[in-house]
Amino acid sequence: MRSIFRHRLLGVYEERVTIWNAGSMDEAIERAEAEAVEYCSDLDEVEYVRFSEAYAFDGVPEDGAEVFSLMRESKRPPEEYVRRFFATDDERTGSL
Repeated sequence: MRSIFRHRLLGVYEERVTIWNAGSMDEAIERAEAEAVEYCSDLDEVEYVRFSEAYAFDGVPEDGAEVFSLMRESKRPPEEYVRRFFATDDERTGSL
């Protein structure tokens, strides 16, 4: 599940990807949304913006398993597409 959160004090949005073992997509979404609310309750000035995307896969995730996929139509050339949606210079990234 990919969910979006707003950190008001920091002035940033966070995208979190979590994995849920569930019997159905509806169950996974329900559990993920409950966890999103709990996640916010443990942090100051963080809100779940009520936007999540789910991705179902079969089996147990192993090395290289695809756990999320999003397809978006765009006529933008690759460099412009990446700048528009992923590398906007507003991201906070760092070493793991």
